[in-house]
Amino acid sequence: MAFAATLLSAILSLIIVVPLLPSYDAFSQDIFNSLLRPGSVVDGRTYWLGTDILGRDILSRLALAGRVSLAIALSAVVISLFIGVTLGLLAGYFRGITENVIMGIADLQLAVPRILLIIAVTAVLGPDLVTLTILLGLTSWVSYGRVARAMALSLREREFVLSAITQGAGPAWNIRKHLLPNVLPQMLILGSYELGQIIVIEAALSYLGLGVQPPMPSWGLMINEGQDWLEIEPWLAIIPGVAIFMLVAGSQFLSQRFTPEGAPDTDITAIGSRT
Repeated sequence: MAFAATLLSAILSLIIVVPLLPSYDAFSQDIFNSLLRPGSVVDGRTYWLGTDILGRDILSRLALAGRVSLAIALSAVVISLFIGVTLGLLAGYFRGITENVIMGIADLQLAVPRILLIIAVTAVLGPDLVTLTILLGLTSWVSYGRVARAMALSLREREFVLSAITQGAGPAWNIRKHLLPNVLPQMLILGSYELGQIIVIEAALSYLGLGVQPPMPSWGLMINEGQDWLEIEPWLAIIPGVAIFMLVAGSQFLSQRFTPEGAPDTDITAIGSRT
């Protein structure tokens, strides 16, 4: 937990604090000061992480790229969370043909590798931040849907749900009042895990030129730009790679810390009885 907090605190500090510094400038180019090494001082200004091939401050671009990647990932998680929880609860509560149709769509989507599907659609529609965010959200709902369905199948047989049904409660009321509050904590844990996955996919797409487009920075795009200089200036690719590792590892460790085995309050029976 301490390791995860340290990694996430460092990344959040980079994203939040660096843009507030007077020296923050992610777009200005200075060819005469290109490929400066980390810690170089020019005209009284310290380039803590050096400059890239166009003389742009790497620290500033790293912070802006983090904001872009995190905004895309969080938006995609919200979209996939909404779709997955909605469809999963409907499938688990109503069962029958509703469950067969929704889970059939989920199985069909799982049959196609997510990254290949996104690459194919992005190649047709063209790289765009909004399109990329929507695609990441639409292709990430299955895990939420399957977990929500499994929990709904168990919860719909609990006494507090059956009691509400005998008193005239409809499906919408039961799903909103009983199923959703019990399922949502598990979905948030799963969302913290999926956040890291989506960040890696976004970085991979940007590396391939199908994600964030220049001059807007992206960690994957920065790795792509720096790979041609690995032999003489390796930090150009290593620094954004380390940033990706810190954010993804921090979110993964955090999600594992709050799995049901480590958090008794997430037990379905206990939560259901309290409800």
